[in-house]
Amino acid sequence: MVALLSPSQTPLNGRSSAVRVDEIKTQIHQEILALMDWQRMESMSPERLRAELKTLTENLIGTHNLAVNETEKRLIIQAIQDEMLGLGPIEPLLSDPTVSDILVNGPFQVFAERRGKIMPTDIQFDNDAHLLRVIDRIVSRIGRRVDEMSPMVDARLPDGSRVNAVIPPLSIDGPLLSIRRFAVVPFTVQDLIKAGAFTVGMAELIQGLVKARVNLLVSGGTGSGKTTLLNVMSSSIPADERIITIEDAAELQLQQPHVVRLESRPANIEGKGEISQRDLLRNSLRMRPDRIIMGEVRGSEVLDMLQAMNSGHDGSMTTIHANSPRDALTRLEHMLGMAGLKAESRAMRQQISAALSVVIQVSRLSDGQRKVTSLQEITGLEGDVISMQEIFAFQQTGLDPNGAVQGQFVASGIRPKFAQRLSTRGIALSDNFFEPTHRWS
Repeated sequence: MVALLSPSQTPLNGRSSAVRVDEIKTQIHQEILALMDWQRMESMSPERLRAELKTLTENLIGTHNLAVNETEKRLIIQAIQDEMLGLGPIEPLLSDPTVSDILVNGPFQVFAERRGKIMPTDIQFDNDAHLLRVIDRIVSRIGRRVDEMSPMVDARLPDGSRVNAVIPPLSIDGPLLSIRRFAVVPFTVQDLIKAGAFTVGMAELIQGLVKARVNLLVSGGTGSGKTTLLNVMSSSIPADERIITIEDAAELQLQQPHVVRLESRPANIEGKGEISQRDLLRNSLRMRPDRIIMGEVRGSEVLDMLQAMNSGHDGSMTTIHANSPRDALTRLEHMLGMAGLKAESRAMRQQISAALSVVIQVSRLSDGQRKVTSLQEITGLEGDVISMQEIFAFQQTGLDPNGAVQGQFVASGIRPKFAQRLSTRGIALSDNFFEPTHRWS
C-alpha cells in the first residue's frame, strides 16, 4: 500500500464485472476516506496527490480482486481523483468547453447548457450529503459558508465561474447548485463577431465608445451575456489607465496591467462584518481610479456609481438586469430611491441622464443565441422624461426550419451626439456609418 494508508485496512467485498463503475467508485471512495492520512494529504501538491490517489485506487482494485477491465479502471481512477480533488460527478462538465451553465436540481437531476440550450445529463450524486460536500468544498475555498443559518450563498470557482447554492430548508427537494461558467481564455471581440453577437462595424463603434471614455450601461436579462460583453468592452481600455473593478462575486477577467479587483463580503454568522458594493465603491474613490467598472448594479450603490461617473471618472461601466434600455433607466431610478435619495423624480432622472451616455441592450434569443439587440444614446431630459435615441438595432425577421433566429443589424439613420466626441478623440468613422444603407459587416 502507498503511504496514504493507515496501518489498519477494512476488506472490500469483491464485485463482478456486471457491477456499475459508479458503484465500485463509491465503495472504493468510502474506504479511501476511512484510511486516508489527512495531515499528509494537506501537505501534498495537487499533482502529487493525484498520483497517490491513482496508485492507491489501483492497489485497492487489485487487493480486492475487483473484476474490471482497463477502461473501467481508468474511469474509476478518474472518478476518485475528481471526487477528492475536484467537484465530483460534475467535474467532466467543468472540463467541457461547450458547457456554459451547470444546473443541479438535487442529487439526482443535473442539467447542462450548451450553445444556449439546457439539456438533461445522466450525471448523478450519491445522495444529498454527497452534493452538500461538493457545495461546501466550493464555498469554503473563498472563506464563505452555507448552513441552516445561511442557506443561500454566492461564490466562485478558481477559474472565475459564478456559483450559487441553496440548501434545505429553503430548497424543498434537496440542495441546489448553479454554476455559470466562464472561459479560461476570455472571449475577444472576434469571438463575439464570429458568434453573431454583433457585426464588425458595431464592434468598431463600441470599441470607439470605450476609448473615448463614454459612460456605458449594459442591460440585459439573466444569462444574456452582460458580463461577457463587459469583459470584451474592457479590452479596449488603454493599458496606461488604472482600473478598479467592484463585484459581489469576482467574475471580470480584465487583461490590462493596472487592475485593482475588489469583492464584497457577506456578514458573518453573528451578522457582522458585511462589506457591500457601496462600501467598496466609496472606498475606491480614494484609490485614484481612472475608471470604475462595477460588475452589476443592484441597489443603493447606484447613487455612488452615478456620482462617480459625474465627477471625473469618465469611461466607467456597469451592467443591470433589465429587458430594454428604457426599463434599465426606470430600474436605476427605483434604485436611487432605495439608496435613500430624497429628491423629485425629475432630479433623479437629471442625475441619470448626466451620468450615462449610452445603453447597450443584450438579449438571449429563442434559439439560444446572444446578441446586442439595441444601442441607444441618452440625449438629456425633455420635460420630465429622459430622452433616448436608438442608433442601431437587431431586427428579427423569422426562424429557419431548424428554429434558428434570422434577422439583421440595421442603423436607424440618426447621427448620435457622441459622434463628435469620438472624432475629437481621434476615432474616425465613415460619413455614412450611421446611415440605414450602411452595411453593418
